[in-house]
Amino acid sequence: MPDTSPILSLPYLAPAQAQKHVTVNEALTRLDILACLTVRSLGAETPPASPQDGEVHALGPAPTGAWAGQPDMLAAFTGGAWLFLAPKPGWLAVEEATGALYVRGPGFWRAPPLGAAEIDRLGIGATADAGNPLTVRGPATLLTHDGAGHQLKVNKAGTTETASLLFQCAWSGRAEMGLAESDDWSIKVSADGSNWITALTFDAATGRAAGAAVQSAPDDAGPGKLMRADWGYGPGTLLGTVSESGGTPTGAAIETGNAATGSYTRLADGTQICRHAGFATASGAAATWTFPMAFSEPPAVTATPISAGAARLVTISNRSATAVDVSSFDASGSDAVSPSCDLVAIGRWF
Repeated sequence: MPDTSPILSLPYLAPAQAQKHVTVNEALTRLDILACLTVRSLGAETPPASPQDGEVHALGPAPTGAWAGQPDMLAAFTGGAWLFLAPKPGWLAVEEATGALYVRGPGFWRAPPLGAAEIDRLGIGATADAGNPLTVRGPATLLTHDGAGHQLKVNKAGTTETASLLFQCAWSGRAEMGLAESDDWSIKVSADGSNWITALTFDAATGRAAGAAVQSAPDDAGPGKLMRADWGYGPGTLLGTVSESGGTPTGAAIETGNAATGSYTRLADGTQICRHAGFATASGAAATWTFPMAFSEPPAVTATPISAGAARLVTISNRSATAVDVSSFDASGSDAVSPSCDLVAIGRWF
């Protein structure tokens, strides 16, 4: 018959043994340590300076000091000395500081497996329920890479369902982003958890933005709103073809051009300026200047004679939205002269 038990190595009493209490006390000491095994540390290799009676450490592979030569053993401080016990596969130990459970494997301690490939719910620091089968309570949740990138996937069953991240304050929703009842990505906000404003949406087909934070029309100048590129002016829209709809500019800010009868400048506010430099008047008759771009009504026209000799006068008449007659005279009132002149017409194109 062996001297110790096969599992806990408890010493047996021998027949007619003297001082049986010594053997019994040794067995009780081992039972006291192993029956509800709690370890102060796992993988420890340096003994504490002032160990307390009853504390147990699961040693690492290269312990030092009073633990030297006892790799992977259980070191229990009892009776003023260290007692070393060899753990066996399948033994359970609880880490004193964290309450974590460990199981002894072949030469190492590890957390026990969950025991199933799938579980219905899991609560970490909190109680999971049917509505929240995975519940985590703590100051932070870390999802990290395994050598490359990392993706967090939120999947939904169909277009009209929701796949989103909901941010709460005291269990009341304040912001939500994701695919909310459509395949367009959106950001929603709420001041009370009941009334929600869709601040931004991005069309899944076009990528274009809309929502309360974006202009709803060219004349929507609400504070804090994002301006559509085609409704504002910048390097790409400052110069080009001007246009309007109902009095609201819909094109570029400034349009310029040239024609056989002069040059023109159109502004987005409706102002139009036409100019003809060196216009040739006619002797004994009026000459007609056809504007390079038509006005919406007869414009104001000025004429400046260009003459190196005697004084000349230039007058205008028969103004219309498309042309004006120009006549020239000398100081005596004779129209038998034909000086050149510079013409400028200012009016509106809408």
